[in-house]
Formats: sequence, C-alpha cells, structure tokens
Amino acid sequence: MSRAAAGLAPPASLALSGVQDHILRIPLDNISTLAKNAFGDPSIIPLWFGEGDRAAPAFIGEAMKRAIDDGHVFYTHQNGIPELRTALADYLTGLNRAPVTPDRITVTFSGMNAIMLTLQMAMRPGDNMIAIDPVWPNAAGMAKLLDAEVRSVRMDHGPDGWTLDVDKLVDAMDERTRVVFFASPGNPTGAMLPIETQVAVLQACRARGIWLMADEVYNRLVFGRRNAESILDHADPEDRLMVVNSFSKSWAMTGWRLGWIVHPPSVGQHLAMMTQYTTSGVTTFLQHAGVAAVRQGEPFVASIRDYCEQGMGIVCDALERFGRVRLGPRPKAGMYAFFEVDGLPDSRAACLEILDKTRVGLAPGFFFGPGSDSFLRLCVARDPKVLTEAVGRLEGFLG
Repeated sequence: MSRAAAGLAPPASLALSGVQDHILRIPLDNISTLAKNAFGDPSIIPLWFGEGDRAAPAFIGEAMKRAIDDGHVFYTHQNGIPELRTALADYLTGLNRAPVTPDRITVTFSGMNAIMLTLQMAMRPGDNMIAIDPVWPNAAGMAKLLDAEVRSVRMDHGPDGWTLDVDKLVDAMDERTRVVFFASPGNPTGAMLPIETQVAVLQACRARGIWLMADEVYNRLVFGRRNAESILDHADPEDRLMVVNSFSKSWAMTGWRLGWIVHPPSVGQHLAMMTQYTTSGVTTFLQHAGVAAVRQGEPFVASIRDYCEQGMGIVCDALERFGRVRLGPRPKAGMYAFFEVDGLPDSRAACLEILDKTRVGLAPGFFFGPGSDSFLRLCVARDPKVLTEAVGRLEGFLG
C-alpha cells in the first residue's frame, strides 16, 4: 500500500523537492519564530515586536461597523476607494510642503503589501536591491522571495548616532541594481536621515534609473515635532520614487493590515492590475475605517507619539546605567531602543537566554542586517509600569 493510500504524509524530502531553490535558501528564523512558543504566556513581557499595547481608538472601529451596515462589502477600486485616496492626499499635502494628488496613491493590504507590490513591479530574478541597514528585515526577505540579491550598505554608528556614507551606497550600485530601500525614521535605530542625505540618495538613483523605496511608517513618531521631513518634498511626481506607509504604528492598527503607496501617477494603472492579480483589492469596509483614522485621528497620533517618547525615556534612563550596554545618542523618533551589548557574540542565543532568565522578550540584532549581532532591540511603546518592570528584570543580565 502506498503512503498516500495509507493516509500518511509524504516524506519531508519529497515535499521539499517541489519548493523553489531560492525559497529554500531563505532562513526560516525570524522574530515570530523566536516568539511563537511564548504567545499568551502572562509571565512574559513581550517587547520583541514593533507593536504597542494600545488599541486603535473606538471611532475607527465604529466607522468600520457603519461601513458594513451600509453595505460596503463588495469589490471596489483596485487602487483604493476614492474617499480614502482623497483623504490620504489631503493628509499628506497638509503634513508636507509638496502637494500630493489622489492619482499618486494606491491603498494596500498593509505596509508589507506595499513593499511587495513595489518590488514585484521593479525587480526580476537576478536583479539586486540595496538595503541601507540596520533596517527592518522584511523588505529584504521579499526581495529574496523574488529570487533577487540583497546587498547591505551599513550606516556608520558613532558619537552623532547613525549616519550614511552616500559614496559607499553609490559604490554598491551596478547594472543589476533596481531598488534602493531605506527607512527614515528607521526601524530599529530611530535614526532620521538628514534631508540632504535623502536628496543625495534620490539623485544617485535618478542618475542611474534606479527605483528608490522610502519607508515612512514612523514618519509621525518624531519626538517634539509633528513629523519627519519627507523625501516627497524634494522629488518630482514622476521620479522613480515609491514611498510606502502604514496605519499600523501611528494609529495603532497593526492587526488591521492597511497601508498605502505614494507613487508616480504613470504607474497607478499597473499597480491596479497587480492588485487585481494578487488580492483583488483591499477590504472595502477597512478602507472606510482608514478614512476615519486620517480625518479624525490627529489627537490620537499625538498621544501615541508622546507615549513612545515617555517609554523611550524610561528605557534609555535604565540602559545608560547598565555597564554592558552601549546606547549612543538617544533616538529622537520611532518606538525602539537599539543598543549594543559588550561581550555579546550571538544575539539570538542571548535573547533566548534573556527570555529564560528574565521573562522579557527582545529582538536579536542580527535580524536587522550584517554587523548587528551584538545589538538587541526593545519596543518602548508600552505602559510605563510595564517598561519599568522590564528594565528592572534586565538589569541582572545587562547591568
């Protein structure tokens, strides 16, 4: 009797033989695999994900419920409903100096979906993407899923914080480079690239016909300011520039999976076609929730920014006392403390040991690019009492 007839699964080697080689080469290890055995454990303080402990305000959920009751449950525009695209265009135009029109906006299932569409549009197997790191690893992971090469250009870490040598970036470009990816403010560093540096990167890409993908997900989480300066203010509408964003952080909508892209008007129809063949469009009633978030959410966004700033102060005050920690200048944006630990050769092993000994979940630095294995990341978007408890537990390990 065959294994199938007997109701047995095929051997793992046979199952894997049908998986593309470039998929098999992608490491299975990520923050989720590190945390999977700890979900729901009340003894653990989970500071590994980029997610706070505050939920989206009630008016956003109420807008979604009204949309369902009003029958907004069918297929709709592939680039997003006109109401949300207009709301986002108004929002960005009011936030920055350069106007943004609705024909430059495509609504996506999350910021990750925005990155996926951008890379699918721009890259072929064998091309390369340059990632300016330390940086969130998912964009590089998506490039690898497309059978493309990922090249790392690491920022320098010194007394002035994290800085980018643009000449080093240019040296990494070649005829197969299709995309440069950067985030400002950054995850995990909180670093904001000076606008002069961003413009230099844009000009280098423009001269070589390379797409620039700018992640502005943390654009509103800047301490003491309304927002970080955007590269949109220094680009022409038809530049090869894709600015990806998300509702996850500023509006505390991580589980809602709603994002957007600001793109050249000329590629809007192509993104609509790609959306048709991937997701068929973002859930309509979620988009109505997005309209409410953008139109009514400024007080909540300000409160999230203040919450992160307070948390950053609590965590950095403690880390600066720990003898093994090298923090550098305090981040002025974002929701993470990213710090180096003396004598830490393996950040993954360290996070497992910290979890076992302190019941605090941290993210290992190696996820964020080559050269970061002696670093750890801690999310500060948590209740002050919880953060105080967490750093108290960590003192015995890092102090």
